[in-house]
Amino acid sequence: MLKVAVAAQDVETINFIAESKPLKEALKSANLLKSLQFNTLISGEYGTGRHTLASYMMPDAAVINGSDVDLYTHIENSDQIIIEDIDRVDSLSRVLQSVSKHKTKVIAITEDPSSIGPIISLFSVRIELPPLSERREDILPLAMKFAKEAEVMFGEKGAKDFIPDIESVDLSRNAFSLRRSIFLQYFAENMVSEELMMLNQAYLLKRMDDSEDIYRRELFLYEVPLIRAGMKRYKSQLKMSQAFGLNRNTLRKKITEWKEYL
Repeated sequence: MLKVAVAAQDVETINFIAESKPLKEALKSANLLKSLQFNTLISGEYGTGRHTLASYMMPDAAVINGSDVDLYTHIENSDQIIIEDIDRVDSLSRVLQSVSKHKTKVIAITEDPSSIGPIISLFSVRIELPPLSERREDILPLAMKFAKEAEVMFGEKGAKDFIPDIESVDLSRNAFSLRRSIFLQYFAENMVSEELMMLNQAYLLKRMDDSEDIYRRELFLYEVPLIRAGMKRYKSQLKMSQAFGLNRNTLRKKITEWKEYL
């Protein structure tokens, strides 16, 4: 396998966040490979930056899904091509033969390199992008990038003053779920009570049924956020109980009742 390294560059100009060591190394490799005729396999979970890196390396290449019936036509008529989800190709051996015959430069994207079997020999260079949970240095700059997107989308001002709650973000789908978390946090930062009530109403309407205990069943939607906010703000149950206008025993009972959410 080819090992590559070149000088780093300002990643802001290419829309690829690379503060962690693994992504800095991936970017170094990408910079060199842009000018070389090597086929590259980029692997990693969804939302780790695979498509962004591939498009940076070959900005003019068509992006074709492995299940596309026109895949072989693109290979035969293109100097370079990006194949996403290459594990979905109907005949990996045919891809290998077609790429070798037409000398097409290929960047392939997959979640699991082992899923493509012997065709892995087609790729001189393999770049693996770890999940976001394993590269904490990339989370904050990505979060601030998404906050700027939210500012444009919602027409609000204040992204520079917005401080995301990194400890509360969802990383289960990497950048996809992180973006959703930041959008929700940004929206919550700027929403008014009427908007919040409207969202609650829409949510509750979908869950409304003929159950006799529906009020009790959905009460946690109010009490849990209140307790969570109180825990962050006041740090002690004594101060919380005073702020809430509850005695400490009642507050403790509420905390015990909703402990699975806290």
